[in-house]
Amino acid sequence: MLEIADLSVSYGGLAALRGVSLAVGDGQFVAIVGPNGAGKTTLFKAISGTVAPDGGSIGFEGRDLLAVPPHERAHLGIAHVPEGRQVFASLTVLENLEMGAYSTRGRNEWQRNIERIFALFPVLAERRRQLAGTLSGGEQQMLAIGRGIASAPRLLLLDEPSMGLAPAIADLIFDRIAALHQEDKVTLLLVEQRVAEALESCDYGYVLETGRVVLEGPRRTLMADDRVRQAYLGM
Repeated sequence: MLEIADLSVSYGGLAALRGVSLAVGDGQFVAIVGPNGAGKTTLFKAISGTVAPDGGSIGFEGRDLLAVPPHERAHLGIAHVPEGRQVFASLTVLENLEMGAYSTRGRNEWQRNIERIFALFPVLAERRRQLAGTLSGGEQQMLAIGRGIASAPRLLLLDEPSMGLAPAIADLIFDRIAALHQEDKVTLLLVEQRVAEALESCDYGYVLETGRVVLEGPRRTLMADDRVRQAYLGM
């Protein structure tokens, strides 16, 4: 579904990504883990079109994504849930979800999607008339993910969904993300610093450090790797 080859991105002459290659298959859950400054968020920005690569290629379902303007990529079925939640604070929960359904797929599948969002996150159903700015941090993250689901994406990009959340709430978010993949077969690409939780949930993972992929493999292979265990799992 998603094929990235030899991707490089720089800011002011400083390399953020250095020849990154990765793939996400249809129905797969792929996690990208690594420390702050590794280039994880830059990778997502390149996929969604908010930064221009210096080199390399990005293909989505056989199409050259770099030839598609950023505002049109969502209509191909790519939804990006950015770090920091970024909900529309002055709109209600339901209005935020409606904003997510702007793509043709989202409009056509609105009723089914809203029912699924409320099943995944019942608190959003309870607060559907409440202003998003009055929600807790965890509830806002649920809303941000729900807004991504509302577009009926073929590929959902989740950027640091646990950022700034209490451990118990972060665990709940990961549980709901796993349910979205297992029950709805949504293709997921996750960027996350909580390495253990990310690797436990995914099918395949990549370790990104200083803009390069330094390790990759199936979940169990990475979790058994001594370098991952020592550097990220505290073992």
